[in-house]
Amino acid sequence: MILPGSYVATLLILLLSMISWGSWANTYKLCPPKWRFELFYFDFAFGVFIAAIIAALTFGSLGWDGFSFVDDLRLAGRRSDALAFIAGVIFNLANMLLVGAIAIAGMAVAFPVGIGIALIEGVMLNYLIRPVGSPALLFTGAGVIMMAIVFDALAYRNYAMAASVAAAQQGKTRTTRKKTGARGIIISIVSGLLMGVFYPFVEMARAGETGLGPYSVAFVFALGVLLSTFVFNLFFMNLPLQGEPVEVFDYFKARFGTHLWGILGGMVWCVGAVSNFVASRAEGKAQVGPAVSYAIGQGATMISALWGLMVWKEFAGADGKVKAFIGVMLFLFITGLALVSAAPLFSNR
Repeated sequence: MILPGSYVATLLILLLSMISWGSWANTYKLCPPKWRFELFYFDFAFGVFIAAIIAALTFGSLGWDGFSFVDDLRLAGRRSDALAFIAGVIFNLANMLLVGAIAIAGMAVAFPVGIGIALIEGVMLNYLIRPVGSPALLFTGAGVIMMAIVFDALAYRNYAMAASVAAAQQGKTRTTRKKTGARGIIISIVSGLLMGVFYPFVEMARAGETGLGPYSVAFVFALGVLLSTFVFNLFFMNLPLQGEPVEVFDYFKARFGTHLWGILGGMVWCVGAVSNFVASRAEGKAQVGPAVSYAIGQGATMISALWGLMVWKEFAGADGKVKAFIGVMLFLFITGLALVSAAPLFSNR
């Protein structure tokens, strides 16, 4: 299998992970406005599984060591398989809630709140499992990112309040927007708390002599995503986060292009996942560790926020105060990620 051989190569792979994880949600935005996230998610799960298989049979089966993905999967213990599968299930529920939050509150809100919380929680848990890098830089960076989340929430709160006042002046209702905004933030928080738990399960699945390699863990993880989608999605379709219940047969009424966006979104996300799993398993001078790898990958928050702000105009018409909050949020996020990225260079190992 192919692994990075230098610290720079590892960082470049993590950059790919960050861009992929921060960009996949655009595919949902590109679907027709009436296409519900529950239906989108079936295609997303298929895309994740397809990309995991492609990665496993190519990069996971090449390289000078002659050790292929199939060999790795055959030698792995059942405990490792179970942990990787559970990681996929936990991530899937968290990601479904995240997509629901995007549908309600937009990318510029759902990602910074949800993924920001997941980043802080994941960094702490992953460092406890496999401590690599300077804890001072790592946890300081996580704290700075937490401040960025606060400013993002303040920006959305002020934007929603201004929009409510404007709607009231035009004789429209104010309560619906307030309730919707609060619901979106609450769902984002729950999603973040779940999202921060899945990566430690991935790391435990790779531990020991019978642990899974990065490509095989991605395959089992993707299998967990695919199978759990049919369980979780039926629940969300009957008890939706927003709107009326959805019929299963509605999935088959969409055009092929609509399904293609969902599949593409899943494949883009999986590229980020495989890249992150590979980078976190680099050894020697290329090593960054799971805590740093996860933290940089979750810099996707900044990428998604920029998509939401610059392309989808989710804060269109915002006043100077809201724009200032957004600017501070982006600055703090970049600063926090820089501190986390530098942590391996000052490791005591």
